[in-house]
Amino acid sequence: MKQKKIGTETRTNRWGYFFVLPFVLVYFLFNLYPTIYTLMLAFTNSKGFSGLSGNYTFVGLANFGKLLTDKNFWGAVENTFVMWGWNFAPQLGIALLLSIWLSDIRLKLKGKGFFRAVIYMPNLLTAASVALLYRSLFGYPLGPVNQFLQSLDIYSESIRDGEVLREAFNFFRNVTMSRAIVAFIQWWMWYGHTVIMLMAGITSISASLYESAVVDGANSRQTTWYITLPMLRPMMLYILVTSMIGGMQMLEVPFLLTDMRGAPDFKIRTTNVYVYNLAFQGVNDYAYAAAISIGVFVITITLALIIFLFLQDRSDLKKAKKEASV
Repeated sequence: MKQKKIGTETRTNRWGYFFVLPFVLVYFLFNLYPTIYTLMLAFTNSKGFSGLSGNYTFVGLANFGKLLTDKNFWGAVENTFVMWGWNFAPQLGIALLLSIWLSDIRLKLKGKGFFRAVIYMPNLLTAASVALLYRSLFGYPLGPVNQFLQSLDIYSESIRDGEVLREAFNFFRNVTMSRAIVAFIQWWMWYGHTVIMLMAGITSISASLYESAVVDGANSRQTTWYITLPMLRPMMLYILVTSMIGGMQMLEVPFLLTDMRGAPDFKIRTTNVYVYNLAFQGVNDYAYAAAISIGVFVITITLALIIFLFLQDRSDLKKAKKEASV
């Protein structure tokens, strides 16, 4: 009986390998191999199709040295963080408010499931289609937004030759408006996901804590401030780190919204847009684009570790140190 059981387990394990094999092959083909190849290209001078065919030489750390003094790269990093910051602050604030409302039993809100679905729905859309949609909405001079503003007699006014000219708003020639539109799109697409994550964190909080607080006379505001928010700290830390990683990968929205190079004045050119411009538009400098990709990865990992260390609960760190010392 024992030998038969072992044989059955062996056959079961073999079937497990069979079912896992497709995932492993896809991972090696579309994830691991491109990562290793990108790392290799970063140490070469590969350009154009000749570089892809193996006609290149190794140049050591030359691309990374160029990266450290590249004003365009650091400008793209700044643009990325500005638009991510404009997106993340309202995303977390509004998502936190909605998650608390939708999770509060005492409010007795009807149709919670419907509102959750509607809030999450923008996250199901592709970023490319949303970018093209907003490019049409804010188009110049006859986009729907401009037509609505003109119906309210709202125009962009400028003085030329002593005369006041009234014309439609050219949103994508204004740096602040272009950045705001990118940030709004990112917020609109991802705040539903943040709401779901925060609601999951709220539902995991023990109900006995709220019951004890109510017995002691605490109201909704007090339970939210002294129970919900402190207990959501790990979830908000996770959302902060993952949102920053996603923000560093912004590509479709700033790429498709204007001229595919980050206009106006390259102020919505993110790091990924810069990589795409270098690798696939114009010079086809695959080696330097690969070096930038690795640089972005290093920046992201470094900032994620800094955020984790600075925002982690100090009591958890003290407890971990005590356990390590024992």
